[in-house]
Amino acid sequence: MNTKLTSFIRDSLYVIAGILFCGFALKGFLVPNRFFDGGITGISLLIHEIYHVNIAYVIVLANLPLIIMGAFQVNKKFALKTLLCAILLGICLLYVPYPTITSDKLLVSIFGGVFMGVGIGLSMRGGCALDGIEVLALYTLKRSSFTISEIILGINIVIFLIAALHLGLPTALYSILTYYTASRAINFVIEGVEEYTAVNIISSQSELVKEKLVKELGKGITIYKGERGFLKDNFDLSYPVDIVFTVVTRFEVRRMKNMVHQIDPQAFMYTHTIKEAAGGILKRRAREH
Repeated sequence: MNTKLTSFIRDSLYVIAGILFCGFALKGFLVPNRFFDGGITGISLLIHEIYHVNIAYVIVLANLPLIIMGAFQVNKKFALKTLLCAILLGICLLYVPYPTITSDKLLVSIFGGVFMGVGIGLSMRGGCALDGIEVLALYTLKRSSFTISEIILGINIVIFLIAALHLGLPTALYSILTYYTASRAINFVIEGVEEYTAVNIISSQSELVKEKLVKELGKGITIYKGERGFLKDNFDLSYPVDIVFTVVTRFEVRRMKNMVHQIDPQAFMYTHTIKEAAGGILKRRAREH
C-alpha cells in the first residue's frame, strides 16, 4: 500500500478514536458532574457552566482563536486538521448518545481525566490538537520571559480559581486531579509504554560491557572517549576510559543495570528519559511510528 495513504489512514484512525474518547470523557464523566479540566477544554467547561451554552458549540468556538494562531505558529496544515478535529468533536458531543457513567467524585476525577488524556494524546499522534493550550503558550512565549510550562500552569491556575469561586473549592480540587490524570495519560499515549531511557556507563570493564550490551541485549552503542581519576588525594592521576552510551526502554533498565553490576560492581551509571528516539537499531520498531 502507498506509504502516504497508509499514514493518512493511520492518522485518521488516531484522530477518530481520540474524538470518541474525548466525547466519552466529557459527556460520560465531566459535564454531568460539573467537573473541569485544564487548558481550552477547561475554559469551555467553565463557559458552559456559567453561561449554560451547549458544550459542543463552546469547544469549537473556544478553539478557533488558537487554530488561527496555530496557522502562524506551526503551519496551515496543522491548523486545518485541528479545525476539523474541533468540528468533529462538536458533532460527536451533539449526536453521540454517551451515557452518564457515575456521579462518584473520585471516579469522575480519575477516569474522566484518563479518557480525556487518552483522547487528546491519540489526536496528537494523528497530527492535530483537541486542546490547543500549547499553541497559546507558544504564542505567549515569544512575548514574555516565561517558559511554556509556566505559561500553561498560569492559565490553568486562573481556570481553577474561577472554578473554585463559582462551583466551590472541593469541585476545583477534584478538577485539578482530573487535569493531572489527563496530563499523565497524554504522556503515556504519546511516549508509549516503552518510553526510552538514555544510559551512560563508565566502567573499567568497558570492553566486556560493550560486548554484553550488543550481543546479549541487542543494543546499539556509542562510545565517548573520556578520562577518569582526578581523586582528591591523587588529583594529577588520570587515565583514559570509554564512556558507553545506549538507549533502552524503561522495562529494560533494571536488566541492564543488573548485567553491568555483575560485570563491574564499581561501574558508574546515570540515566535520563528521552522524549523520542528513532533510527539506528531502533528502526526495527518503525511500524509504531
